[in-house]
Amino acid sequence: MIKKAIPAALMSASLMVSAAAVAATDYVIDTKGMHAFIEFRIKHLGYSWLLGRFNRFEGEFSYDEKHPGKNRVEVTIDVSSLDSNHAERDKHLRSKLFFDTDKYPRASFVSTGWEQKGEGKAVLRGNFTLRGITREVAIDVSDVSDVSDVSHGPDPWGGYRRGFQGETVLHLSDWNMKEAKILGDAAEDIHVYLSVEGIRK
Repeated sequence: MIKKAIPAALMSASLMVSAAAVAATDYVIDTKGMHAFIEFRIKHLGYSWLLGRFNRFEGEFSYDEKHPGKNRVEVTIDVSSLDSNHAERDKHLRSKLFFDTDKYPRASFVSTGWEQKGEGKAVLRGNFTLRGITREVAIDVSDVSDVSDVSHGPDPWGGYRRGFQGETVLHLSDWNMKEAKILGDAAEDIHVYLSVEGIRK
């Protein structure tokens, strides 16, 4: 009886470990179907908001409902895809005065931590690299339950999706874009909004 119980117990323990190991679910951010957005706004001379977005980026995230501290996110942005709906302004923003996309065509974010706040809210921390400079940033994250009853579930094409939105404020001088001062002191802060929908792998 004891001899039979030992293998059974070992198998049970093994199954529990395996279940824990696969608890996190991996998702690919749906940029192919354009169900994800990285948008920004910055004050122009302190008089109005200048709005824009990055049209090309890619990434993935892993989400664990039971152990949110294990959540991770990685995103790469094609900075040259910056789009403020004005060709001449976009050319200026891609220049050495600002993003210098010829020298630094990519920006990236790699998460380092996830702090659950409850009620569908969290703080995502990570290293953001822009213009060859890496700094830690914090993103206030929430699911979309304030818009819909669910923030994850099946889609009409046989897949499974999960969505989040996030906001943060970056300071352009932290990435040596001090020339932004020509737009006025208020241009120091760039407000970033992210809407992310991932498809389960």
